[in-house]
Amino acid sequence: MESSTNSTTITDEQPQIAQEFPHIIRVFTDGRVERLRGTDIVPPSLYPHSVVSSKDITLDSQNNIAARLFLPPPQSTHNHKLPIVIYFHGGAFCVNSPFNAAYHNYLTALVSKANVVAVSVQYRLAPEHPLPAAYDDAWTALQWVASHGKNNGPEPWLNEHADFERVFLAGDSAGANIVHNIVMMAGHPDMNLGIDILGACLSHPYFWGSTPIGSEVLELGKRELVDRLWPFICPSMPESDNLWVNPMAEDAPSLAWLGCRRVFVCIAEKDVLKDRGRLYYEALSRSGWTGVVEIEETEGKGHAFHIHDLECDKAKELITSMAEFFNRDAPPF
Repeated sequence: MESSTNSTTITDEQPQIAQEFPHIIRVFTDGRVERLRGTDIVPPSLYPHSVVSSKDITLDSQNNIAARLFLPPPQSTHNHKLPIVIYFHGGAFCVNSPFNAAYHNYLTALVSKANVVAVSVQYRLAPEHPLPAAYDDAWTALQWVASHGKNNGPEPWLNEHADFERVFLAGDSAGANIVHNIVMMAGHPDMNLGIDILGACLSHPYFWGSTPIGSEVLELGKRELVDRLWPFICPSMPESDNLWVNPMAEDAPSLAWLGCRRVFVCIAEKDVLKDRGRLYYEALSRSGWTGVVEIEETEGKGHAFHIHDLECDKAKELITSMAEFFNRDAPPF
């Protein structure tokens, strides 16, 4: 009599890649998120171990909003207060932080050159926290900074060293997009922030639209990538002409509402986003907004080059231009 044994081999299926943006992020079918850059962390440091002092603080523990503060050396802060720059990092709304080496080193260089106090904000990232989470966090951070406007806030560095007559917002790429949207909020008559924003610096801003313009027509591969990105980070409003990502769209609010008095737009010749930045500059110039807007294009360079190659001459030139912007007075009107 023969006997047979039936055996079944159970093989667990390996999660597959559901979405991928090369060199940025992968999302797997089991929901796991793998960030492909910007996950390293470097510690803050204090003078004299570093020319620029830095420290980390929590702004909102419930939503995990934090920041790294930067302060120039003591001789720069003696007996006078300095402009304050609230900075929002780039990274397609889904990677990077103020604590990784690239942004720590960049803010250190910028603070040293410009002689400013800086608050580099950590906001929640997509896809775990899709937009508008980053905008909400940025507004919370701005309110936290504004709570120091009468020199009685929770952070001594801001009470003692920040000049709240010279408040600037700045950011690159997605961070520049955040800057625009937050300054538009600040300009709304129903918003009572408690401080005025003097200027906004938008470096290689992440703006987009459904109809290709300029060099986008020739950059089909890059355009396809950017077209896929916005629905990934903002699934609730996935259209590329959404006012958050296309402030020049026909139905977007007038840029005349922009709640600051100076704007500096930086673009790069080899950046697929450059034509959107230039269009923003042109649209703001003719919007009826009563401030002063400037633009600077870096030849031969690509997107966010100045963040990742601080030692190149053109990065140093751009940082110098930003430093000059942060030390300008309010326009005489």
